Amino acid sequence: MILTTTQSIEGHPITAYKGIVVGEAIMGANVVRDFFAGITDIVGGRSGAYESKLQDARETAMRELEERARAAGGNAVVGVDLDYEVVGDSMLMVSASGTAVVIG
Repeated sequence: MILTTTQSIEGHPITAYKGIVVGEAIMGANVVRDFFAGITDIVGGRSGAYESKLQDARETAMRELEERARAAGGNAVVGVDLDYEVVGDSMLMVSASGTAVVIG
């Protein structure tokens, strides 16, 4: 399945629109990871623990988006948008949305 941020897919005409689809992932962080990420913030550098958690959340949201597009009868998703939010003190939410389409 093709997932793209563009509104069309070159060389593949859109033959049907199946509607908006969304995939979400909410991931919790833990106290140990928060502690070490805080140290990284103080001394500088990147927080590998949070980057890994963010990647997991993004992949989960995209996988769910693809599953919902397939369930709607689509074989591609155009106009994909990713949104990131912090929920509460230690939850990360990633939302992926787009339009499920059928391409020829």
